[in-house]
Amino acid sequence: MRDETNDINGIDEIDDVGPIDYLVVEYPGKSPTGEALPYLVDLVDQGLIRILDLVFVRKDPDGSVAAIDMADLSQDRSTSLAVFEGANSGLLGQDDIKEAGKAIDPGSTAAIAMYENRWAAPLARALRRSGARLVAVGRIPVQDVIAALDSAEAAAAATRP
Repeated sequence: MRDETNDINGIDEIDDVGPIDYLVVEYPGKSPTGEALPYLVDLVDQGLIRILDLVFVRKDPDGSVAAIDMADLSQDRSTSLAVFEGANSGLLGQDDIKEAGKAIDPGSTAAIAMYENRWAAPLARALRRSGARLVAVGRIPVQDVIAALDSAEAAAAATRP
């Protein structure tokens, strides 16, 4: 059993931790441009999230998946990923990388990020202390929200005189 007081990438006490999420972002047929990096850095700087793990993988045309060194990605770019070097809590393992590889197309690169939602830590702490437990969690893709809003707007317009 893991000692919950272990310091993993700055996490000292389990009671102080916000919800942990991960995401896999695919760059079909290419490498990341670095355009989104300043926004990620800004989220970290504002204290909204804490990056626990950040791994880049490439899926070769033959289907093999391998991690890519961040230094290799930041070559010939003005944006450096050096700010995230060392973001390796050990929570994201080789099995996770293989699983993410199943989700991306051959010839593509992906970023896998595991992060703590620090903004939600006070709420999560209060819920845990009150005896609450999380029984479900989910995300609604923005494309689905837009489609639902468009549908509702079209239905409302159809009923107007």
